[in-house]
Amino acid sequence: MDINKLKRIKLLLLDVDGVLTNGSIIYNDNGAETKIFNVKDGLGIRLLMKAGIKVGIVTGRTSKALYHRCTNLGISLIFDGVHEKSSALNIISEKTGLLAEEIAFVGDDLLDLPLLKKVGFSIAVADAHETVLDNVDMVTSKKGGDGAVREVCDAILKAQGSWKKILEISGWG
Repeated sequence: MDINKLKRIKLLLLDVDGVLTNGSIIYNDNGAETKIFNVKDGLGIRLLMKAGIKVGIVTGRTSKALYHRCTNLGISLIFDGVHEKSSALNIISEKTGLLAEEIAFVGDDLLDLPLLKKVGFSIAVADAHETVLDNVDMVTSKKGGDGAVREVCDAILKAQGSWKKILEISGWG
């Protein structure tokens, strides 16, 4: 893992299914979709944002559950229903004023590869497709939906020297 690349990150982009969730989709009898998110990932995202790192979503699917979770976490940069995820990078760069090398992306499957190849730091969750695992800067030890995003957030905070400060500000240090 190239710590110098992590030091430059100002925006963390996340896929949803298989990254923020374990990839399972639950439908109730009325056809409403339910997703299960990991609270540890949520705290990691909040800590990252507290340190001044932006967080956004780039996903191929659309769901109300995702919008509820993003609202809860304070994430407003949401690109859903995006099937060619790398095409969102130019829009994201324009909107945020950030260069590709200042952006990291966490993915898990083949649809994520084009965007993973364009960002400054690419990350796959432990249970990602093998082709994705072979083409990223970092592979988490945790599976998607099981704390992988928290692992990424902690790694960015530590690489940027913000970890101790976050602990002190939060009263945990």
